[in-house]
Amino acid sequence: MEAWLSTAKVRTAVADSPVLERFSRTVLAGLAEGKAVEIDGLGTFYPHPVAGFRFAPHTRPAVFIAYGDEDRSSAAALYLAFERAGFSPWMDCKKLLPGQNWARALEAAIETSDFCVPCFSSRSVARRGGFQAEIRYALDCAHRVPQEEIYLVPVRLDSCRVPRSIQREWQYVDLFPDWASGVARLVSAIRAEWERRRDRRFMAR
Repeated sequence: MEAWLSTAKVRTAVADSPVLERFSRTVLAGLAEGKAVEIDGLGTFYPHPVAGFRFAPHTRPAVFIAYGDEDRSSAAALYLAFERAGFSPWMDCKKLLPGQNWARALEAAIETSDFCVPCFSSRSVARRGGFQAEIRYALDCAHRVPQEEIYLVPVRLDSCRVPRSIQREWQYVDLFPDWASGVARLVSAIRAEWERRRDRRFMAR
């Protein structure tokens, strides 16, 4: 379902908010150039000749990919697999903008994602740094999700030992030795959970 909005209404709504005013200016500048403006976790603004623009909310599952720098190529391959499956994946090297505060952006992306897929390997599990921080934050978010929902879907890229904090609560998916089979299983699990959530929302109406 798409929401049709006018630029005049948006300017009026944000007049008293400096933050929203800056947001509005950024969106309107892109629309003025005839470009679609995507807002992660929310939807996409499209130029419209009459209304000024239209807003299409995201209806695809947003999937955050957490990985260590050593596994960037595998994470990128997973990103492409999610795109082909019709998902909306998030990967720092694909989404972060120049000058953006990466720590805040990562936390926001984890919070607004429908699923988080941490990628573990023998190289990343013992590594300190940003990857471990992402895992800790994702675990915090996972514990706030209703128990009947699947949010955290860990994957192994090789025969590494998954951290105990993950292993004792969440079932992981192996993407080795058969990458295609592992990815198919992962995609199927996410799609099935997304459809269950949609059905629950429909029944709750």
